Amino acid sequence: MPEPTKKEENEVLAPAPAPPPEEPNKEKEAGTAPVKEPNKEKEAGTAPAKEPNKEKEAGTAPAKEPNKEKEAGTSPGKDEEDASPPGGLPPGLGSRALERKDSEWSIGESPVGEEQDKQNANSQLSILFVEKPQGGTVKVGENITFIAKVKAEDLLRKPTVKWFKGKWMDLASKAGKHLQLKETFERHSRVYTFEMQIIKAKENYAGNYRCEVTYKDKFDSCSFDLEVLESTGTTPNIDIRSAFKRSGEGQDDAGELDFSGLLKRREVKPQEEQPEVDVWELLKNAKPSEYEKIAFQYGITDLRGMLRRLKRMRRVEKKSAAFARILDPAYQVDKGGRVRFVVELADPKLEVKWYKNGQEIRPSTKYIFEHKGCERIMFINNCVLTDDSEYYVTAGDEKCSTELFVREPPVMVTKQLEDTKAYCGERVELECEVSEDDANVKWFKNGEEIIPGPKSRYHIRVEGKKHILIIDGATKADSAEYSVMTTGGQSSAKLSVDLKPLKILTPLTDQTVNLGKEICLKCEVSENITGKWTKNGLPVQETDHVKIVHKGRIHKLVIANALVEDEGDYVFTPDDYSVTLPAKVHVVDPPKINLDGLDADNTVTVIAGNKLRLEIPISGEPPPKALWSRADKAIMEGSGRIRSENYPDSTTLVIDIAEKDDSGVYHINLKNEAGEAHASIKIKVVDIPDPPVAPNVTDVGDDWCIMTWDPPLYDGGSPILGYFIERKKKQSSRWMRLNFDLCKETIFEPKKMIEGVAYEVRIFAVNAVGISKPSMPSKPFVPLAVTSPPTLLTVDSVTDTTVTMKWRPPDQIGAAGLDGYVLEYCFEGTDDWIAANTELIEKTKFTITGLPTDSRIYVRVKAVNAAGASEPKYYSQPILVKEIIEAPKIRIPRHLKQTYIRRVGEAINLVIPFQGKPRPELIWTKDGAPIDKNQINIRNSETDTIVFIRKAERSHSGKYDLQVKVEKFVETASIDIRVIDRPGPPQLVKIEDVWGENVALSWTPPRDDGNTAITGYTIQKADKKSMEWFTVIEHYHRTSATITELVIGNEYYFRVFAENMCGLSEDATMTKESAVIAKDGKIYKNPVYEDFDFTEAPMFTQPLVNTYAVAGYNATLNCSVRGNPKPKITWMKNKVVIKDDPRYRMFSNQGVCTLEIRKPSPYDGGTYCCKAVNDLGTVEIECKLEVKGGLSFCRLLLQGVPPNIIDSYLRDLHSSNPEE
Repeated sequence: MPEPTKKEENEVLAPAPAPPPEEPNKEKEAGTAPVKEPNKEKEAGTAPAKEPNKEKEAGTAPAKEPNKEKEAGTSPGKDEEDASPPGGLPPGLGSRALERKDSEWSIGESPVGEEQDKQNANSQLSILFVEKPQGGTVKVGENITFIAKVKAEDLLRKPTVKWFKGKWMDLASKAGKHLQLKETFERHSRVYTFEMQIIKAKENYAGNYRCEVTYKDKFDSCSFDLEVLESTGTTPNIDIRSAFKRSGEGQDDAGELDFSGLLKRREVKPQEEQPEVDVWELLKNAKPSEYEKIAFQYGITDLRGMLRRLKRMRRVEKKSAAFARILDPAYQVDKGGRVRFVVELADPKLEVKWYKNGQEIRPSTKYIFEHKGCERIMFINNCVLTDDSEYYVTAGDEKCSTELFVREPPVMVTKQLEDTKAYCGERVELECEVSEDDANVKWFKNGEEIIPGPKSRYHIRVEGKKHILIIDGATKADSAEYSVMTTGGQSSAKLSVDLKPLKILTPLTDQTVNLGKEICLKCEVSENITGKWTKNGLPVQETDHVKIVHKGRIHKLVIANALVEDEGDYVFTPDDYSVTLPAKVHVVDPPKINLDGLDADNTVTVIAGNKLRLEIPISGEPPPKALWSRADKAIMEGSGRIRSENYPDSTTLVIDIAEKDDSGVYHINLKNEAGEAHASIKIKVVDIPDPPVAPNVTDVGDDWCIMTWDPPLYDGGSPILGYFIERKKKQSSRWMRLNFDLCKETIFEPKKMIEGVAYEVRIFAVNAVGISKPSMPSKPFVPLAVTSPPTLLTVDSVTDTTVTMKWRPPDQIGAAGLDGYVLEYCFEGTDDWIAANTELIEKTKFTITGLPTDSRIYVRVKAVNAAGASEPKYYSQPILVKEIIEAPKIRIPRHLKQTYIRRVGEAINLVIPFQGKPRPELIWTKDGAPIDKNQINIRNSETDTIVFIRKAERSHSGKYDLQVKVEKFVETASIDIRVIDRPGPPQLVKIEDVWGENVALSWTPPRDDGNTAITGYTIQKADKKSMEWFTVIEHYHRTSATITELVIGNEYYFRVFAENMCGLSEDATMTKESAVIAKDGKIYKNPVYEDFDFTEAPMFTQPLVNTYAVAGYNATLNCSVRGNPKPKITWMKNKVVIKDDPRYRMFSNQGVCTLEIRKPSPYDGGTYCCKAVNDLGTVEIECKLEVKGGLSFCRLLLQGVPPNIIDSYLRDLHSSNPEE
């Protein structure tokens, strides 16, 4: 039965499913593709079953192919017969496979070690596992289950879990009868549970297992051991086929040996040779239902892969059209030997090409080609390991392939390992020798392979045939059985690592340290080893407060500032030794009294009657004993009114009900074994002050008074802070507080009292303790106030011996009322005031008599009531007692400076003021003639004259003249009075023309216009049939009118009323003739009018006005213009046209022109001009805009304004505001 090709086997091992048999093209492609990893493919291509009987027949073909056997070779002594036929496995296949595994280990040794180190480091983190599988023991034939749990709270999907045996064997593909993998998910606890169950365990199942879990970038792993106990009296048989098994399809460890089973039992008895069975033949000839039985019986773990290869083998058996005989599935040759490949062509004319791993082979001394009839032969001389690969030959469109295995001689151990003893920390070297230089050697510790790496303490040194395992800084954990394995042998030895005897050179000593000082515990041992510090049985952790120092053989524990908590029993224990070094630390502190909470003079104030509990913090280690005393008398602990209470961290003085006699100095004494401390505290008992004496009211006003008092005799032991004042009405019992802020003085002014009501006041004294009782009330008092001074004191008249004064009453009189006035005077140059009236006068005018002529006097007046005289009101300057001539002066009211108009029947009352002294003479005339006093009443006084007419008539109209005369001085004035009435009717109304529906009327003004101008006319019409009058036109100003829209066929009369400011005339003038509106009217010809010329030069109807704007707020300039044709508007600033500037917006609507300045700054101030232009002319108008809140030069410069513009702006601003 031919073996499957190497490429086909690779396809079987690939993770993707194999192509179906119905696709021969894909099968050819798979057979011709180059091999990517020759070493692994060669291992994968090895037959899974051993055939020891056929191995003895090296160079012979299997029994089922006699023809091939004859063609393959003639005698076993020839080189070409060194290649073994493919039907059976050659002798030493296990060692050859082992050699290949060794070669692969040597190539991938470092990466595996690095990956293992990384996995070991990750496994210590345990970032995913919440429960790791633990190692276990099971007897042969029994079951065991390993459980791993993963928390899923932070995982979005299920993690990936893999189970491994050793370092590379993935157990996912081994699930079956003896191995089951199971996973569950608990929703409540959100935990994934993964189980691996081994059923009917065998001895070769023992070894190290590993569970790996991955989720995105997270990784965690855990290793555990399985120990399988053998049955008593049985000798285990090591099956090389159980070691040579696949760990999964297409993985890197496919076909690698599992040495863990071999290392468990190194002393293996030689097995009895049994007839070798061809598993391929069994599978080929067996029924599909018997496949699993055969696989279990012969240790086949990759049954599915073998079945895929079996299908391909069956497809390959098709007869080839190009080849009469194809290459054997596999060839084997020793290193340095010669191999012969033979194919037989069906057509000798076909061209044959040989390939190795897809590369065409050219003839050379190494590759020799021969043609013998239809046979095509290729020899490969002096085979080396690089020749171990896939070969195929092509003939036309067909090809056939084979695989060549190059075997190396096994490496033997020539010098065995020796048992070694060492001490911890020493360098250990385990040495052995092998049969070949630079051979591939594996080191093991207790059956686990040692993988050296940059972070490992294990190093391997190779010196030719000598291999040395070096362990730096050996520890007790390195005590184990170490073994070395080659392809042809192994050796083992035991390493025992013990501790060196430890001597204590400097022990720890007990220490007594003051609080805050440094504690230094120091010891020295004979070895440079680590150790642990404990305090009172608990481990000591290094912090900022506690420092642990290890320098060589010296160990220190340093505490910078000793605390009370640092006291205790300290022990230093060297690692891996049972020796302990103890020491006791005692922290002491002299007693201290903390008085920080008291005043600078250590004074404590307590209110009389209250309980005092004075707690003083103290410190000291051990806690000190406190003793209180006063005046050499100790205050004992107990239940008295004054007692002491002591605690470890404080001492307390208690006074239940404080009395005045408790004031004094109290002493504290502290004492412990570290020293003594003393302090004194002054206790002061205070109380509220005594009430003050009754206050005195010294002065009274209209709503206020002035009160004074003396401080209380006893202030209560605390200074008086101030006083509260209360008042009440005498008839009331309700006191009202007058001040809410303490009055610091002993004088106070109550205000806002009611005049005429009797009041009483009292005082409260206040200190730091509280408020005293009230004082006795003061004597009752009534607030009364004099009036305010009289007002407007003026001189009424002066003669040669008298002065007449007048004044106005006071503004404020008060509740006491006003009894009268006192007028006083004094002569200039003296201070003697003389009362002008002996009795109070009620009038506000008084004449001082008996004064000498040409004297000067000062005058004052006082208002008097029950409270007394008010403040005097003085005349501002001295008065000359001499009559003075004052020129007359007429003061015509403003409304009389124009014509005074009144209607007939209305009253006329004219008041004309005048001045002049002595009393002037008045003369009235009308139109130059004296006034008839029977018709017009004239009344004169000292200051004015009155003209009164009860019912005005038109005859009263005229010019009235007033003459005021004082001695030789004369003043005149004129007043025009016009009395008006309704006008008379128009004189004549006549019909000028009648045409169509229109009548033209004309009339003459009335003879009597009512003494005023005619303001209009009212025209009425009446149909001759009804003679009912209807108003046609009102307030018409002309004396001719055209009446339109008359009814054709009717006959009309018309009348006209005259109208002035008094109304319509009483009568109207009617036309003598009537106007007949004929049916056949005349043909009306429209008048011809010339076209009106609407063109007009531009003209501003509303000018621009000077405007003030606020910086940052929009401003607008408005004006209105008219013109025809429509003028073009142009805005200018400082004679510069404003154009395409985004800061300005211009509008023009119905002749209204607007310029909007957006958020102006002082830079925008200046002269703005609006210019209107059309064909008939040009007109301009200007205004000034000033922007308030300007910017400085630097601010404008920062905003990007050019300096020359800023200078111009500042000059304009200065010229527009020169006063600034």
